[in-house]
Amino acid sequence: MTTVLEILDGGTRYLEKRGIEDARRNMQHLVAHQLGCTRMELYMRFDQPIEEKDLAPLRDFLKRRGEGEPLQHLLGTVFFHQHEFKTDARALIPRPETEELVEMILKFPGLPENARVLDMGCGSGVLGLSLAAARPGWQVTLADVSPDALALTRENAAKLGLENVAFARSDLFAAVDGDFDLIAANLPYVPETERPTLTREVMHDPALALFGGDDGLDVIRRFLPQAVEKLRPGGWIALEIGHDQGAHVAGQLDAAGFTGIEVRADLSGVERFPVARAAR
Repeated sequence: MTTVLEILDGGTRYLEKRGIEDARRNMQHLVAHQLGCTRMELYMRFDQPIEEKDLAPLRDFLKRRGEGEPLQHLLGTVFFHQHEFKTDARALIPRPETEELVEMILKFPGLPENARVLDMGCGSGVLGLSLAAARPGWQVTLADVSPDALALTRENAAKLGLENVAFARSDLFAAVDGDFDLIAANLPYVPETERPTLTREVMHDPALALFGGDDGLDVIRRFLPQAVEKLRPGGWIALEIGHDQGAHVAGQLDAAGFTGIEVRADLSGVERFPVARAAR
């Protein structure tokens, strides 16, 4: 009978041949997920035989991962900013940079304890729901044009037991009511010209959430002039964008009438996060 160590070794070789980075770590996650244990606990179970009822699903997971299906989709969850979220093909897989955006927003000065917050293009909801969890006094609206993404957001809100949230299916602000102290957005920003260069894993994300026209900024161009009208005086806007789009987006923020414009770097030094305020 196949042992844990044997399936780890064999699966790692299989994934390496199919060009999967960090093949060993991927295989550890898959085996631990199937056995209901942690990766660390696997080291204590190397000699444990794996029953056929566990081998069959592992073979399926292994085949799908080798074909480029993201590990996060196979596991069904991802850990993001102190919470576990459900993730699947209905929305973007959460990126570590977005966690940095959450931390940045939580340090913005001047936001009231009962702030009205909007997460535009919420996807799976990790940005807005993390803010709602960290600031129970805030009222957070999560909006997305995709009904599938919004359904996933609702599932994640229920998983976290959050009550200070509301939802809107909306093409930008078309169905979003009221004004806000803060608007955060991780909108589509990948240029269409980069489609052929994206990894197999990224191409499992919804195209609607990835691509923003020829230069990646079509949605952001529509968004910013509307956003400035929806912010209360002195309110904040915070965005996540592509690695080379900072100057362009800063110019668009200025043209829309925002003040205090800056593009902040992520932990890798990439200018990733344009932030600005509405005029007082």
